[in-house]
Amino acid sequence: MNYWLSRTGLSRTLAKVAVLVAISCAGLSVTGHANAAQPSGTVKSTHGAWSIICDTPAGATSEQCVMMQNVVAEDRPEMGLSVVVLRTADNKAEILRVLAPLGVLLPNGLGLNVDGKDIGRAYFVRCFQDGCYAEVILEKPLLDTLKTGTSATFIVFQTPEEGIGIPVDLKGFAEGFAALP
Repeated sequence: MNYWLSRTGLSRTLAKVAVLVAISCAGLSVTGHANAAQPSGTVKSTHGAWSIICDTPAGATSEQCVMMQNVVAEDRPEMGLSVVVLRTADNKAEILRVLAPLGVLLPNGLGLNVDGKDIGRAYFVRCFQDGCYAEVILEKPLLDTLKTGTSATFIVFQTPEEGIGIPVDLKGFAEGFAALP
């Protein structure tokens, strides 16, 4: 299986999470509630369900852009996610960052299923007043899966047994990623 946090790559990924914590300010901040996150910046283009949003954050010397989609569970309007793809400021990595609302069960992490295939889970790395963040480096196998997939489901947990699937449309993901500066 191609887990985004596979059991064999767990120690390598945990080391990368430490790096992600250090560089997580790269890109744009997303503020507001998870089901109504409002990025700062300007929408530069739209690719299917994805928007490219750019801004010059305080202290930055150049404009930074993210590819983003806000989604809400069909049967739970209070359960929304902001899904963000960004390049680090040094252009050495791409990150998939998901903002989930407060109240999710943190130890279970964030599950991902693409076109009916279980991809795995990512750990939440921190919580702020706007929600909790899960982040992974977009390595080639996961990136290829997202580029060629048609639909993804991110799964958050409110109890160990109760997973809530939130659909994410992958239409335009490949084109938007190619257009991401």
